[in-house]
Amino acid sequence: MGTAITRSLTKAGVPVVAVGRRRQELDDLAATEPLVEPCIADIGEDAASAALASALSGPVRMAVFAAALPVKGSLDVIEPSALATATNIKVAGMVRMVNGVRERLVEGSRLVAVAGSLGLEPNASAAGPGVANAGLFNLMRQLGLLWGPRGVTTHTLAPGPIDSPRLHDLAATAAEERGVSVEEVLETYTGRTSSGRLPTAEEIAWFVASLLAPEAAALHGAVITLDGGVRHGLV
Repeated sequence: MGTAITRSLTKAGVPVVAVGRRRQELDDLAATEPLVEPCIADIGEDAASAALASALSGPVRMAVFAAALPVKGSLDVIEPSALATATNIKVAGMVRMVNGVRERLVEGSRLVAVAGSLGLEPNASAAGPGVANAGLFNLMRQLGLLWGPRGVTTHTLAPGPIDSPRLHDLAATAAEERGVSVEEVLETYTGRTSSGRLPTAEEIAWFVASLLAPEAAALHGAVITLDGGVRHGLV
């Protein structure tokens, strides 16, 4: 997801400071995307804020948080401490990113979080993402209340399942617990959509890049569902 978003932004001519723990992955990305500057930091640690701040120069038009979580299974099998780890990455990690960019935010800047629909509609096979994403939805509401009056808008994305290696990891974990095939689990994801297919990371990335438009300020505080029609309810 992060790589797709980075490429969508650089395609639009936007310089990107890409944050990650693995130097080789960031260097490989920067080698193909000249507008990318790597920033080696672990968003699960408080030191990430200072590392990010030192990598920035000039105003930040958009700060995007798209950290993924390890797949640990349902509440029947997950280590309780893994819930704290998930919250540290997803919730505290967003705070660390904001702390790293806060001095560079200006009127019209965007704070964007990829929270995931599991925080809205729990899945018994994914306890960690469900708990952590629910907290991130709440956190983004708080950030909207704090930063909205300063002209900085907040945007929370709820993509739902997307066609990605991560989804296959989730499916493999669920399949092992249920004693069914991975293909059967994947079919249940696709079957929930009204479009007949899952969105791609590139489609989510296109939407993130579109938030740079001035008109996107009207989406301040909103939760944007990008799930290919998984949610059928009216509210």
